[in-house]
Amino acid sequence: MALDLDGVILARHGETKDNLPPGRFQGWTDTPLNELGRRQAFDLGGLLAARSEPIASLWASDLSRARETASIAGAAIGLRPLLDWRLREGNRGRWEGYLFDEIKASDPDAYAAWRGADLSFAFPNGESLQDLQDRVIASLTDIRARGPLPALAVCHGGAIRAMLCWREHKPLDAFWEFDVPNTAVVTL
Repeated sequence: MALDLDGVILARHGETKDNLPPGRFQGWTDTPLNELGRRQAFDLGGLLAARSEPIASLWASDLSRARETASIAGAAIGLRPLLDWRLREGNRGRWEGYLFDEIKASDPDAYAAWRGADLSFAFPNGESLQDLQDRVIASLTDIRARGPLPALAVCHGGAIRAMLCWREHKPLDAFWEFDVPNTAVVTL
């Protein structure tokens, strides 16, 4: 049976200090929005309020950056987010909290495998891209079944990239082909 996620929309959380250059592995680290991220969430709420088909249910990752984005945007459409931990970013394991350049210098082969979306790569003590995609698909399948639709799920860049690979029928090694800026909205 084909997976049907019609009626599910994804949005990435607003900016955090760890999204800024030089870049830091956030993963499951609970990094809050910065001031720009809060403004982005407010603007996302305006976009949602202007939709011709109103959002009927609102979901979010339980990490504060997604939860806060959903709460701010949801205020514009009169919805409070329901939380699902499965919408979290990929678990970056031992790399969480480190700058990209620090990992590139200390473990260049693993870093290259990550940047190349090598299908055999998993973060040390963390997840693979397949683990991430499977977890997010399970969450979105449940969201669609629970309804009402359309449903908006506020989550993370890696989760959205994994779902874009699914939507476009591409293998996960196409992960980096997709640009997912903060508060990007993607229809599945």
